[in-house]
Amino acid sequence: MLAHRRVDITSARFKADPFSFYESLRRDDPVCSIVLPNRTSAWLISRYDDVVSALKDPRLVKNRRNVPGAKKAGLAWTPKMFEPLTRNMLDSDPPDHTRLRMLVHKAFTPRVIESLHDRIVVVANQLLDDITSNQSVDLIERYALPIPTTIIAELIGVPVGDRHQFHRWSSEIVSITLSTWSTVRAIPALRAFLRYIRSQVEARRRKPQGDFLSALVAVEESGERLSTDELVAMVFLLLIAGHETTVNLIGNGVLTLLQNPDQMARLRRSPSGIETVVEELLRYAGPLDMATERFAREAITFGDITIPQDAVVYAVLASANRDERQFMDPDTLDLARQPNRHVEFGHGIHFCLGAPLAQLEGQIAIRTLLERTDDFRLAIPHEAIRWRKGLVLRGVTALPVTLDRRH
Repeated sequence: MLAHRRVDITSARFKADPFSFYESLRRDDPVCSIVLPNRTSAWLISRYDDVVSALKDPRLVKNRRNVPGAKKAGLAWTPKMFEPLTRNMLDSDPPDHTRLRMLVHKAFTPRVIESLHDRIVVVANQLLDDITSNQSVDLIERYALPIPTTIIAELIGVPVGDRHQFHRWSSEIVSITLSTWSTVRAIPALRAFLRYIRSQVEARRRKPQGDFLSALVAVEESGERLSTDELVAMVFLLLIAGHETTVNLIGNGVLTLLQNPDQMARLRRSPSGIETVVEELLRYAGPLDMATERFAREAITFGDITIPQDAVVYAVLASANRDERQFMDPDTLDLARQPNRHVEFGHGIHFCLGAPLAQLEGQIAIRTLLERTDDFRLAIPHEAIRWRKGLVLRGVTALPVTLDRRH
């Protein structure tokens, strides 16, 4: 336990290989108390069955204000300009969460996702057209990042002329870590981005267009509509969750294939079944290390460990996805693995609403990259790859590769 307290699970060095630490947790300390770099205490839950149980347990809430007698010090003060962000679906509990998810689901339908397929294919091919063969390029900057940001901008209905600014704001916002300085540094971008979203919401109220934001503005259920603050929070959540998840899915997935050349060669010979491939990449090296924080509404016991009331709890998804009790040879990449009941997108009522879009973008991005190249390889040594700092997300800062494009 004491050794675990000294591990900085947000550091770039830790993110490079967290799996040996998670294995030790599952074996020796499956419900572990830890001190985070910001000096707050938290509990990590690491075994698959416990993670699934935690993710659907109503005693672990998303909004700390729903914890009876929660310490006032634990309830973060939010500046008025950022209050709309507290209305988001991810950080709410029933009945608020039930209402928000029902309303958003009416606009974010499987048909909406399916309609994006051809556009994602076009974007992926256009990006590869712009990459010169046999030159080193950063696959994150030139491919993995532009795909979801372009699709999300188009989905929301951001005008073409605003997209460069939109991307700049989003890049600054998603760079926020646990450090106070990174948060302060991102405040101007956050303020400008929220003002921009609000202006777009108000414009859709005056004159609806054929985009997702207009559909959200119009959606209604039993007389209920999304308020302006709820709409702003939903667009912000779509940007952060959808953008970051997919960038890391593509980046981590391609890096994993490069690190497993035999599996990639087999995939090139038989490219069908990309859906199964992406599910295994999600399990093996997914974009999320852990689910976002939950709070113990009351004391709750896992095994022989009791987590106290008002404790901060993290379900470690990356550990659950490598649990030898659930997966055969969990540390082996098997692109044909079935069944594959990974929990990378969560479980229960907070299962990621955008998972189908992230999966579709990942499938198209990786398949197109394989179809359009005879070969691609790392342009730097594997050990030179740098990982981003952070708690919840896991992804590389850059992925320099050399492509041999197929003509």
